[in-house]
Amino acid sequence: MKSSSRPQSATSLPRAPRDDVDARSTRYLATMALRVVCFILMVVITPYGWYTWVFGAAAIFLPYIAVVLANVGQEARRNRREDPERALPAVPTTPLGPHSGSVIRVEEAPAIGERPADPTSDGEGHDSGSTDGTA
Repeated sequence: MKSSSRPQSATSLPRAPRDDVDARSTRYLATMALRVVCFILMVVITPYGWYTWVFGAAAIFLPYIAVVLANVGQEARRNRREDPERALPAVPTTPLGPHSGSVIRVEEAPAIGERPADPTSDGEGHDSGSTDGTA
């Protein structure tokens, strides 16, 4: 399940399925009405010419176009993705403190009974800061 710190906005919700079906039905009926008009104009308008062929081609191909347009839902048209980076500020709004940007070193305290570690030692008893060339 997707969790979000913000509630989902009502304007970002997808269209209700009932409304989507109504819109697709309206598109289909409008395209088919245009097909009927093209068919009537093809027969009625005389003298016949190049426009007769245009009306005939429209009457033939508009059913295919109407079905394709009716099957395309609203989600396929609107290809809007939310960019999570857009909601984040570019720079932090509050500073991290007086040591912001500096290196913080943390050293462990020696256990009871151990001798404190020599800062020039590599931890195995070898002196890493010797000048004689031996390590």
